[in-house]
Amino acid sequence: MTLKLLAIDTSGPVCGVAILSDGAIVYEAATVNRMTHSVNLLPMIDTALQAAGMTIADMDRLAVVSGPGSFTGVRIGVSTLKGLAHGASRNGDDGKPCVAVDALEAMAAGAGAFAGVICPIQDARAGQVYGAAFRQGAVRPERLLPDAPMKLEEYVEAIRTLGDRFLFLGDGMPVHRAKLERLLGDQAVFAQPQQAYLRPASVAYLASLETETCDYRTLMPMYLRAPNAALNKKLTEGLKHE
Repeated sequence: MTLKLLAIDTSGPVCGVAILSDGAIVYEAATVNRMTHSVNLLPMIDTALQAAGMTIADMDRLAVVSGPGSFTGVRIGVSTLKGLAHGASRNGDDGKPCVAVDALEAMAAGAGAFAGVICPIQDARAGQVYGAAFRQGAVRPERLLPDAPMKLEEYVEAIRTLGDRFLFLGDGMPVHRAKLERLLGDQAVFAQPQQAYLRPASVAYLASLETETCDYRTLMPMYLRAPNAALNKKLTEGLKHE
C-alpha cells in the first residue's frame, strides 16, 4: 500500500513541514526566523503542497508533533492539523486520519548513528528539562526512559545507569551544555548543529510507521506538566482559601 502524509512540527524553536510519499521524503522545510509559528506554518504548508504537486485531499494521513514542548507551540501545531483534517472531511466523516508524534522520539530518530545513549532534551525553564533516552534501533529509536520533566541533575542521574556515552540534542542542549560537561565530563557528546534540532522529515517517517491513527476530534496536545497559566490559577485559588 502506498502512503502519502503531511507532517508538521511547531513544538520548539523550529517550525517544520515535511511530505512523505511512497516511503520517500519528497519535501522538507524548517525555519528558525524568530517569527511566530502561527505566522510561518500555513504559508509553509501551502508551499510544501505546491512543491510536491499535491493537496490535502491527496494525503492518506496527517501528522503533528503533539508534545512535549512549548505549550503555545504545541497548541498551534495540533490546532492547525485539526483544522486541516476537519476541512478535508466529507459528508460528516471523520476527516483525514491523524497521527500524534512524540517530539523527543522524533529528535532521537534524526540523531544519526551513535553507539551510546541518545538524550534529547528540551528546555523546560526553572532548571528543568523535558527529557527521555533512546538507543539507535533497526527501524525506530529504542526507548530507554519515558518522557518526563525533571531537574537536570535528576535527569543525569537517571541516564547514568543506561550507558557511558551520551549524545545530547534539542533546544535544552545549549542551555545546559556547561553543566552537562561538569556533570559528565568526556562522557557527554553534543550533536552538531544540523543534527541538534527536530527534523520534520523524522516526524513524517515515524508517522508512517504507526499502525493506528486517530480522528481530529480525539487528537490532543501532550503536556508533561500544567501550562504556566494553569499553575498560576491554581496558586491564586490556593491563596484565596488561606
